[in-house]
Amino acid sequence: MSNDNKSKFIEDSSDYIANINRLLQSIKLDVRAKFICLENLEVTIVMNKVASSLDLQMIERYIKNAKHVIAKKVEVPHYPQSISYLKIIDIPYIKENTNIPINADTVKEILKKNHIFNNITLVLRPYVIKVSSKSNIAIIWFDIWNI
Repeated sequence: MSNDNKSKFIEDSSDYIANINRLLQSIKLDVRAKFICLENLEVTIVMNKVASSLDLQMIERYIKNAKHVIAKKVEVPHYPQSISYLKIIDIPYIKENTNIPINADTVKEILKKNHIFNNITLVLRPYVIKVSSKSNIAIIWFDIWNI
């Protein structure tokens, strides 16, 4: 998907979510699409429950017919290989040589720069928790998909 098509796809993502949910609801399914994220060349549709293979096939057909999508380049939808919950402890809460505390955006930038996390997608924003009010130590929790 070209960069222009990616941005157009994301602009229309709320329409795609509504249409996918209408499609799933029309056949009396409880599963619903929550949001769509775009990572590099991959589109991830996050659902409220585990989707069945039939649900995935219907979503695949819908996406292949969506605007800005080249149908023959759409891969078969699949489940993440694993979901992990990571906890990193003993991280300085205040950034070095500043008075600025670390936050979720700081953690995301660090993860992007570290080759260990190349094939990792964050499920939710990282949580940065200060150990105590008198401490400069933080704990970082984050959920990842290893696709």
